[in-house]
Amino acid sequence: MSQIIVSPSILSADFANLERDIKKVENAGADWLHIDVMDGHFVPNITIGVPVVKSIKQIANIPLDVHLMIETPEKYIEPFAKAGADILTFHYEAAKDNVSGITNLIHSFGIKAGLSIKPKTNTEEIIKYLEELDMILVMTVEPGFGGQAFMPECAEKILQIKKHATDNLIIQVDGGINEHTAKVCTQYGANSLVAGNYIYKSNDIEKAILSLR
Repeated sequence: MSQIIVSPSILSADFANLERDIKKVENAGADWLHIDVMDGHFVPNITIGVPVVKSIKQIANIPLDVHLMIETPEKYIEPFAKAGADILTFHYEAAKDNVSGITNLIHSFGIKAGLSIKPKTNTEEIIKYLEELDMILVMTVEPGFGGQAFMPECAEKILQIKKHATDNLIIQVDGGINEHTAKVCTQYGANSLVAGNYIYKSNDIEKAILSLR
């Protein structure tokens, strides 16, 4: 996978003008659209749910990369899949011993399955699941809020995952991504980057997206 998949996070968009801001990143060359779903329990913030994802699906022309930062994700796989998610990523820390079951459930809807890990989670815990997954999402900030500073020690997890990854595994990174931290992540082996503020607060969104590649 030579091209870096850039997935702008709508957490940094203007929610009063969401369609406009989705079109901005689409027209600027974004590959996916990253949608953070937070429940106020698994992370200390509440964002959006199934109805908003369903509405976004009606206007977006690029895949919806839906990141579930929620407790008991297995309860919400079907609703989000039916709402139009193309990739559903759930957290290892919320799945407990049901990673394989949730992964199989996501695949049953014909979409990609991703597994995310928080900064304090050791990569050794998730290596055994890599062959079942389409994507691993390495968080380089504590999940819950946008605009946090990149944690370089978390990016080193990419190296460990890369050693055990299949050729088709997407290694995505989310948290404090800009033109400088993107280079660190891609040099380690990441092939998908999530960026919110860096893209949406740029004076030239197309240039910002290109700089991440």
